[in-house]
Amino acid sequence: MRMPFVKRDPDDRAEGRAPGPGRGPARGRGLVRSLLAVGCGALPALAFPAPGLWWWAYLALVPWMLLIRTAPGARRAALDGWLGGAGFILAVHHWLLPSLHVFLLPLAALLGLLWLPWGWLVRSLLCGSPSPARATAALLAVPSGWLLIELVRSWEGLGGPWGLLGASQWEVPAALRLASVGGVWLVSLLVVAVNTAVVLLVAAPGPRAVGVAGLAACALVAGSAAWGVGAPREDGTVRVALVQPGVFDGADGAERRFDRAEELTRSLAGQRLDLVIWGESGVGADPAGRPDLAARLTALARAVDAPLLVNVDARGADRPGIFKSAVLVGPAGLTGDRYDKMRLVPFGEYVPARGALGWVTSFGKAAEEDRRRGSASVVMTLPGEAGAERLRIGPLICFESAFPDMSRRLVLDGAGLLVVQSATSTFQDSWAPAQHASLAALRAAETGRPVVHATLTGVSAVYGPDGRRVGPVLGTDASVVAVRELPLSTATTGYVRWGDWPLYGALAVVGAVCAAEGAGALRRPGAETRGPRARRARGSAGRRER
Repeated sequence: MRMPFVKRDPDDRAEGRAPGPGRGPARGRGLVRSLLAVGCGALPALAFPAPGLWWWAYLALVPWMLLIRTAPGARRAALDGWLGGAGFILAVHHWLLPSLHVFLLPLAALLGLLWLPWGWLVRSLLCGSPSPARATAALLAVPSGWLLIELVRSWEGLGGPWGLLGASQWEVPAALRLASVGGVWLVSLLVVAVNTAVVLLVAAPGPRAVGVAGLAACALVAGSAAWGVGAPREDGTVRVALVQPGVFDGADGAERRFDRAEELTRSLAGQRLDLVIWGESGVGADPAGRPDLAARLTALARAVDAPLLVNVDARGADRPGIFKSAVLVGPAGLTGDRYDKMRLVPFGEYVPARGALGWVTSFGKAAEEDRRRGSASVVMTLPGEAGAERLRIGPLICFESAFPDMSRRLVLDGAGLLVVQSATSTFQDSWAPAQHASLAALRAAETGRPVVHATLTGVSAVYGPDGRRVGPVLGTDASVVAVRELPLSTATTGYVRWGDWPLYGALAVVGAVCAAEGAGALRRPGAETRGPRARRARGSAGRRER
């Protein structure tokens, strides 16, 4: 008689799931695994300010990667990558909840898709007991795959390069020296490589030697950067003042904030200064169309005998639309130097595809009207005596300090000092102000130029050309002015000279490993090439029924 059988779904065989009658428990285990993936993906957020556990970055990916390598199939590994990526985005950007509310969830799910192929890559190279060749390939390809994810999500339309893993190392001298060679990208590569090596040590008994070699190689790279790459040679100094008026809410908050900034600036009279810097949106009307405002700012510049770099968030006096602009004012009046912000914050300063997504303004703090974009970066020359060598500054506005290429472009164009004008008052009690200020350290180390991060409401901070902070920060509870003397440098760092070379290297590595995998050069131990299935003659014993 014919024996009964239960037909298995091909997906069950591929993923290792139980057949139909046992599907309930399998679904329960799948849900638990999904929640674990989200939680594991969120762990790296602890390495960034405000927790600031920088050392945790070198272990934070290990639980997530261990989970992925045990996935029963490629689809489950890709799902673990996607869910973990969504957890990472939620954790690193949780402070956006007051602005985006529930819309942050679909946004995280969308960006989490970037980690879907990374999950497949991790499982493909690390599952089971990988051969030495596969383990070595993992040490190269897993960090490179992560770096390509950081590259894609660094596009402004996807939220920009906030939360790059290498940025968590902004206080580590060796990491800053590494950034001067290959930017924050090279630091991210090193951090993920250490995590991969730890996974090989704790989970795969066969290739532990490869894990040890990987950790030794990472230590050698970090040590070579710390002791072999010197800090930029100092060449003069500059004295700058940061004016931080503090939080002023209410309908007349902009006017009261301006009055407070004016009061703080006048207190600087009599001090030797080269530049006074106000935070983002410190001026609520375009002084080019408001002679009274222009006169007040000019009088301030005369009182302190130094130019002012203010920031205007207003409709242009001679053009339609709202711009955020850095405007230089000297003792003789407006200098004519003006930079309009080019890279805008999605939802905060414009709504992508407003026709389809404009509804988000009804329940969040999304921009009611899109800001207009500038067309080019600007390097400004500070006013001074004719014939004297005058300092050139490169302004960036808020979100733009997260983009390594923008500060590099300004230095290539001749900027000797980088200035970031920012305002994070919407997120005053979150991790955002400290995270934003920390980015200036990376930009300083990458470019070999001092960076001033000046805000309306804190955190304001200043960094020398080696990326180390100069003086204490101005916290979110301060309404104060501070003067800092910064060393200047004219040295050219490796990152300024060679640009984003780690990204090109990562692309080449991932391409090479995928090609080798496709050609079977990295076949798992014990895997055999399947030959053609043998044919059976009709009526053979194997096909007869009793």
